[in-house]
Amino acid sequence: MSLDSPVPLDYLPKLPRDKSPGIGCIGAGFIMADCHLVAYRQAGFNPVAIAARRREQAAVVAARHQVPQVYEDHRDLLADPNVHVVDVAVPPDVQFDVIRHIVDHKNQHIRGILVQKPLGVNYQQAVEIVRMCREAGITLAVNQNMRYDQSVRASKSLLSQGVLGEPVLATIDMRAIPHWMPWQERQGWVTLRIMSIHHLDTLRFWFGDPVRVFASVRPDPRTAQKFAHEDGICLYILEYASGLRAASWDDVWTGPAKEGAAEDIGIRWRIEGTAGLARGTIGWPKYPERTPSTLDFTTVAHGDRWFEPRWSEVWFPDAFAGPMAQLLCAIENHTTPEISGEDNLHTMALVEACYRSAREHRAVELAEIMANAPHT
Repeated sequence: MSLDSPVPLDYLPKLPRDKSPGIGCIGAGFIMADCHLVAYRQAGFNPVAIAARRREQAAVVAARHQVPQVYEDHRDLLADPNVHVVDVAVPPDVQFDVIRHIVDHKNQHIRGILVQKPLGVNYQQAVEIVRMCREAGITLAVNQNMRYDQSVRASKSLLSQGVLGEPVLATIDMRAIPHWMPWQERQGWVTLRIMSIHHLDTLRFWFGDPVRVFASVRPDPRTAQKFAHEDGICLYILEYASGLRAASWDDVWTGPAKEGAAEDIGIRWRIEGTAGLARGTIGWPKYPERTPSTLDFTTVAHGDRWFEPRWSEVWFPDAFAGPMAQLLCAIENHTTPEISGEDNLHTMALVEACYRSAREHRAVELAEIMANAPHT
């Protein structure tokens, strides 16, 4: 990392002292094969088994990443005494049953679960997942991996040290065309639960919970040709009790770039405070090219200049070590994970509030969503 910063920037995840707990991987798609297992091997973690609906696909991934045991049925993986932590990477509408199987197995060697975002197909299902894991005594963490993007984490370090003063305005501007998954058509989802959930969780990570949100959405013209949906292009404003306003424009159309026009693709963010300003980019849209995210900042305390710290790590796949690391640390230290299931319920509620706001054309308070859910 470049040392062009007047303050230390805590941008890397804390790693457990003991990296030996066996990780059982459920799912063998892109996110497991090209992100989780790559990052785990780089961090020195210990994946010991993998299971997938298509055993031959799991075997290919296992050979690529030197995972010693392959299972066709994830319930056989759960019975493996070498599995201490389960990494679940399956579609959201399948995830609930997998977690229920883990909880029902009642194998004392399984101590933790890392699940994908979204935690459930809706807020109510997420509440039930948290309840099941809590009652089973299993530590639950959620893979909100954008929190471990290097510029996101470095910006949190600036905020925690008060370098920027009191936050005034924060924005995220995404102009990118994600690779949509086939299972999204089953759900009728495009952006809010898939991409916006990253930005909503990042804003919560930076600033805590807002009081309310106002959202406006429209279909993405390109995806609308494949299946009906409401949440294509998503705009939303978060209102905080402090007066802070945060907003994101999540544009997955970005003009007719796929149809022959020139492209203008990227993700930019900005935080304005009373004592400083930070701005940056997220390198993800350039994947598989390794494009580190960036951070530039200026402060009243250090005069009329910009600081531009840089690093070699990237969000995809390097940052994926962070969610597993915080789960392993929580198990090791008998503490709550940084991104616990309970914490993630607030992000899930914020996503739900965006849907309700867009449908009812009004601002929706976070408390309105959480008050109507079963007690957790």
